[in-house]
Amino acid sequence: FFFFKQKTAYEISLGLVGSEMCIRDRRRVHGAEYMGIMYLISYIVLIAGVCAQRWSKEKAEEWYAKRKWIVGCNFIPSNAINQLEMWQRETFDLATTDRELGYAENLGFNSLRVFLHYLLWEEDKKGFMDRMDKFLTLSARHHISIMFVLLDDVWNPNPKLGRQPEPRPHVHNSGWVQSPGINILRDLDKQKLLEGYVKDLLVRFGKDDRVLLWDLFNEPGNGNEEKHSLPMLQKLFGWAREVNPSQPIASAVWTGDWRDPARLSNLNKFMLYNSDLTIFHNYGNLDSFRHAYESLKQYERPIICNEYMARTAGSTFQGVLPYMKEHKIGAYNWGFVSGKTNTIYPWDSWQKNYTEEPKVWFHDIYRQDGSPFDAAEDTLIKSLTK
Repeated sequence: FFFFKQKTAYEISLGLVGSEMCIRDRRRVHGAEYMGIMYLISYIVLIAGVCAQRWSKEKAEEWYAKRKWIVGCNFIPSNAINQLEMWQRETFDLATTDRELGYAENLGFNSLRVFLHYLLWEEDKKGFMDRMDKFLTLSARHHISIMFVLLDDVWNPNPKLGRQPEPRPHVHNSGWVQSPGINILRDLDKQKLLEGYVKDLLVRFGKDDRVLLWDLFNEPGNGNEEKHSLPMLQKLFGWAREVNPSQPIASAVWTGDWRDPARLSNLNKFMLYNSDLTIFHNYGNLDSFRHAYESLKQYERPIICNEYMARTAGSTFQGVLPYMKEHKIGAYNWGFVSGKTNTIYPWDSWQKNYTEEPKVWFHDIYRQDGSPFDAAEDTLIKSLTK
């Protein structure tokens, strides 16, 4: 009982932070005037709600119960090295995407996690969102819902539009880029530019049944310092709550120990107590995965793992996917069709020299012709999804 009371108080305090964001950038006030306004805002939020608040436990459970087991992968077409190449007008390739979504449908996947990028919106708002709409139309034809990822704190911190680099041979994810990039993330004034990006996407697609969920920020703090990533994360949730999409919003915990709520990092605490669903990443074996799941059950939300499966690190379909189905844990493995991301190579390919295709792929399931890396693995997945 004490823990429940303590958690509720913390959730309320974080809710007020998000609601404050709905108006705090509209004009500057100082001192007693500011504090008076904020006390008034807090009172209004508690009584009427300036912004939508985090989904209740009951709403989250009802939403999840209506859906069959969510299973799919992190998707990028094999001919794209990163998010920019996937979505830019010159390289947006519906034919390749259609073919590879067909592989996903045939495997029994019903959802995909797909990364977006702020620079695409900044350059051409209408064109970018129209391409998103075309992609969603195509995915719906294959009976696949989409989890969109708005920002990403991983890999190259200096993204640039235009022609993207060719892959470095035998190097894992050599061309992936952060969104929005370090120059914006470190500048509080520039961070405000992202408000239009978030709100435009959520207004356009926030009641679209083809979109399953909004993943606001992938692995915040995994490429940049918490002092930059946490304020960005807080703003993202505030802006999203102001739009109030019909789909849940979340951000996944990906590192640290989640067993003791009192010892959570600031980033993990914010994500676990603000996300509508509990989402996490795990690239360990079944014991590691089970431990993570058991640690997260106490937060009393439906649970989705939207990154797993790294064969030579111990995370395999055979090891964890049956367990995920048994407990109805949403499942999105990393990698699908081997291509320009080179994620068949392990993470240590950044330090270790590889000269040929590894005997055991790190990520990915299919070659570009649709043949599986491991036929037994393909059979197992189909036995669980169909």
